[in-house]
Amino acid sequence: MTGHTITQEVADTAAQTTVTQSRAARELGLKRGEFELAVMLGRIRTVSDTVGGRRRVTREEIERVRAAEGFPEAWVERIRAVGTTEGAALMDISTARFTRLTRAGFVTPVKFYLNRYRAVVWLYLAEELTQFAEAKVNAGLLTGRAPSTIRAQLEAGVDLRARNWRGRHAGALLRQSDDPWERAAAVASLLDPVQIAEIIKDPYERAYVRRLVPEPFGQGAPESPAVRIIQKITTAGDPDEIRWLRANLTISLSQARGHRPAPRPGPKPGPGPGPVDSAPEPASGPQAELDARPSPHPAPDREATRTGRPAALPEEEPREQAPEPRGLLKWLRRRGT
Repeated sequence: MTGHTITQEVADTAAQTTVTQSRAARELGLKRGEFELAVMLGRIRTVSDTVGGRRRVTREEIERVRAAEGFPEAWVERIRAVGTTEGAALMDISTARFTRLTRAGFVTPVKFYLNRYRAVVWLYLAEELTQFAEAKVNAGLLTGRAPSTIRAQLEAGVDLRARNWRGRHAGALLRQSDDPWERAAAVASLLDPVQIAEIIKDPYERAYVRRLVPEPFGQGAPESPAVRIIQKITTAGDPDEIRWLRANLTISLSQARGHRPAPRPGPKPGPGPGPVDSAPEPASGPQAELDARPSPHPAPDREATRTGRPAALPEEEPREQAPEPRGLLKWLRRRGT
């Protein structure tokens, strides 16, 4: 059995033990959004066959989820995401108070999307909202007047929803990253290109990290209003957050470089060594006898070939030319012709 056949059999076996995420969602009976949220929360584990490749789901993981208690109804309920109105109803508070709590950072969003008016719609995990409302320590936040510190922050325009979502999103990306360079790319995905260029000086490392960065949320022209809104949400803007991400990216890069260097193009092939002049070995046999015979056609003279003038024949000597007449005698001869 050849090595190629063995490699092909190993690849076929690996393909049979894992499936794509879309197929795993169909086999589990989950909607696309439910499956993606479950992966983000770590409820469904994924694996990667190659660095930077699309992650897949093992057959064992599918069976584990199926065997979970309460699957699918109770299991799906634990990953249900709700908006502001439904979230406020779960916590038995007004939508205005719910919005103030989320802006102050007491509740962290798990997802967001833009509606048709390009307004940001934040989604929250229903299970977390219920737990927050049931905790006795939070009773003062659900009724009565909010503490003065929170009121001062909200009056100053503080809104921690995007920052808290980025922190949660970064944790999800790091959980799904098995390779040190992928982990560095996960942190870099939350920084703007200027910050990345300041930290990653090497252009080949920067290009490699950019290639491993997860797919962006917004699809469309880079300067479209929707893409700009999404970029503002997914890119760190707070100075403290930027410092924290820069420090983490520096540490991640150090670990990645110690693991293996970033790929670089190979050296360009230079000109090969010139021909070496050496005397040819004497031929032997019938061909040697033919080569030893005098050729009926002598080789052309090299000087004649270079200057373009015909060479003198071997049996002839160059004829001596008479000097041309000069002056008046030369003119008379022209008139006589």
